[in-house]
Amino acid sequence: MPECWDGEHDVETPYGMLHVLIRGAPKGNKPAILTYHDVGLNHKLCFNSFFHNEDMQEITKHFVVCHVDAPGQQIGASQLPQGYQYPTMDQLAGMLPSVVQHFGFKSIVGIGVGAGAYILAKFALIFPDLVEGLVLLNIDPNGKGWIDWAATKLSGLTSTLPDTVLPHLFSQEELMSNTELVQSYRQQINNTINQFNLQLFWNMYNSRRDLEMNRSGTVLNAKTLKCPVMLVVGDNAPAEEGVVECNSKLDPTNTTFLKMADSGGLPQITQPGKLTEAFKYFLQGMGYMPSASMTRLARSRTASLTSATSIDGSRSRTCTHSDSTEGVGQVTHTMEVSC
Repeated sequence: MPECWDGEHDVETPYGMLHVLIRGAPKGNKPAILTYHDVGLNHKLCFNSFFHNEDMQEITKHFVVCHVDAPGQQIGASQLPQGYQYPTMDQLAGMLPSVVQHFGFKSIVGIGVGAGAYILAKFALIFPDLVEGLVLLNIDPNGKGWIDWAATKLSGLTSTLPDTVLPHLFSQEELMSNTELVQSYRQQINNTINQFNLQLFWNMYNSRRDLEMNRSGTVLNAKTLKCPVMLVVGDNAPAEEGVVECNSKLDPTNTTFLKMADSGGLPQITQPGKLTEAFKYFLQGMGYMPSASMTRLARSRTASLTSATSIDGSRSRTCTHSDSTEGVGQVTHTMEVSC
């Protein structure tokens, strides 16, 4: 991939064009960091605070970063034509190999939020060889039931689209307090994202099916994510129940569950420093950035344990977990950050 590819691109895929922003250039055989935003957002609204955080620069100087916008969701996007069939969640995942191939990435470490986390998890299930690791915020692995679907439809009839989407993004406490962040995002969702396009993406996300994955040994021919995974959710976030359930479906030996206190529905926006520190730990556990400094989480009272693992026998990696106050001998695979 030439240096001049740094910038915005439209990538052709089997299911239409994707808007992509590249930052940096590939560094040796390291994977690309590929992000996918939540519904109601785009890569700027979802990830700017996180990637512009000072501590994140220590990470991004070692990796090329690829931000993907779902079809029609980028700022300034033209309205999709009437009758346009928005890609299904499976098809949105099926668009990503074209991005990986177009830029010559050997593999990716994915960071997804909400709908983007679902898409990246689906991508990793279908194309496991292309994914080295996943950071999944606010993932809900469950499809919508008829009652949920009807409630969403009813809400859409009585509320504006931004006010329909906001409860998916923010905690009830944040919405009730009508925080500055909620007000800002209500305005930005209304003014910077094409509402027709957003409605199509919102409808498709709410028509999603269950992610077909189960922990090994729980069902016949169980299939789950093979790569290291860090699950992240804010305390009292709307996605908390879904993330807990997703944790139960993953291999506990390569999964870390990070529950962040005082972070609301979007930890990458409200607590970018803490999440960056956790991401550094995650990359270290995969064998990257061994000399990275760990400051904020090291000051927290979370005890961490490391256990050596190996993937495909190719590279010895460490998988970092942490435990609670019961003592360092018992790994709970849950990291509670309250600092």
